[in-house]
Amino acid sequence: MATHMSRCRTWSRVQRFGIAAYRKYSSGGGYPNISLSTPLPGIPKPVFASVDGQEKYETKITTLENGLKVASQNKFGQFCTVGILVNSGSRHEAKYPSGIAHFLEKLAFSSTAQYGSKDEILLTLEKHGGICDCQTSRDTTMYAVSAEVKGLDTVVSLLSDAVLQPRLLDEEIEMTRMVVRFELEDLNMRPDPEPLLTEMIHAAAYRGNTVGLPRFCPADNVEKIDKKVLHSYLRNYYCPERMVLAGVGIEHEQLVECARKYLLNVKPVWGTSTVANVDLSVAQYTGGIVKMEKDMSDVSLGPTPIPELTHIMIGLESCSFLEEDFIPFAVLNMMMGGGGSFSAGGPGKGMFTRLYLNVLNRHHWMYNATSYHHSYEDSGLLCIHASADPRQVREMVEIITREFIQMAGNAGEMELERAKTQLKSMLMMNLESRPVIFEDVGRQVLSTGKRKLPHELCELISNVTASDIKRVTTKMLRSKPAVAALGDLTELPSYEHIQAALSSKDGRLPRMYRLFR
Repeated sequence: MATHMSRCRTWSRVQRFGIAAYRKYSSGGGYPNISLSTPLPGIPKPVFASVDGQEKYETKITTLENGLKVASQNKFGQFCTVGILVNSGSRHEAKYPSGIAHFLEKLAFSSTAQYGSKDEILLTLEKHGGICDCQTSRDTTMYAVSAEVKGLDTVVSLLSDAVLQPRLLDEEIEMTRMVVRFELEDLNMRPDPEPLLTEMIHAAAYRGNTVGLPRFCPADNVEKIDKKVLHSYLRNYYCPERMVLAGVGIEHEQLVECARKYLLNVKPVWGTSTVANVDLSVAQYTGGIVKMEKDMSDVSLGPTPIPELTHIMIGLESCSFLEEDFIPFAVLNMMMGGGGSFSAGGPGKGMFTRLYLNVLNRHHWMYNATSYHHSYEDSGLLCIHASADPRQVREMVEIITREFIQMAGNAGEMELERAKTQLKSMLMMNLESRPVIFEDVGRQVLSTGKRKLPHELCELISNVTASDIKRVTTKMLRSKPAVAALGDLTELPSYEHIQAALSSKDGRLPRMYRLFR
């Protein structure tokens, strides 16, 4: 009887799906052989959720009575990321010894009025599964905590204490001096020269002003920075109107309530006074060259040592992130792309970008060619970093100057679309991460008072045309070049020759004739 019933069921399946669609497996069961591109029969049609128009208002912003902005975005989950961003960084140190922002980054989350030591802070966060971090850049200082949503009250209280009530004890400052000295040594010894070259190109492009001031504390200033200097700086820059409390993964009203409780009528440890010394200088692009002769032969020893290389970075002035041309420059940077001479992976890794196709694929002796775009509220810098054997530096510089000139040519439809798609996918992929959303919300609200949402940015990227790329490149090529050079510089062309190459039609360096080789 059971066998008869089984046969009836099998026959009914054959009738429904056809003999070709039916396969018998060793388990005795059958499975319909239907293409993945066609819907399964007998399954109800799916109903997908649609955007209800609330997406426009997902980033909520409130300004408190003291000028502090509170910005939040709800992202469902058990954990949240909350932090305070301050409009303060190495660019604001014109009237102070350089290196204060570097010191404050290392002193962050040390002892405060409420917590006796860093360990106490970490133990408090541990109860809520939390971690803390502080990062400084040229224009922003960011104190951030990721923890359970239930611990929001504790987290905001701790952030307020860490930012406004640090004790800055003598032993903590002395420990920070040791950390800073170690970081400076490490910066000069590490095989990857990119952080050092970035520092040098900024110093060349904005000589002695704003974003050209050193981000890392100069060795001469380590002993000069003490509690008095730090308090003087904090009094001017750590004021509520220069701060944003940003949060991702929490209700806006809850965050505003905590901000009122812990950040509204709090007197900082350095006291309150009329802000008089705030540096409002606008970045002045100067162009120029910064060279560092250095023996790079023993940078990376071991079983597979990196050969001795000379590193060059050439940059030109782009624009600020507040200008409309910022998006075309971002697309141009993505179109140039580049990377190391070895890259695991295929087309998705950027192997179709110009610096791969025109430089690394054609010139096997080049170890690296990468494009970077640094943008600030009043200026920007688009640069190309290249590495090669010291004997081929002149040829390498000419290859890079030619790439700059070719940027002003007509961009192909396919490469432009690929660059725009890659930029959009990178933007959306990065914004999957909660800490990245937090930084995006905080930085945008700090600099503009509002936030452009991802779909708005994607729309702006989609609207970029080949004529936009040509226009921004032509404008960029009118600026003086900024050059950073590190390593054996015997074959490095003069700054005047690099400038002449970037002013020419083909990007070639002026010919040099030598009587004796």
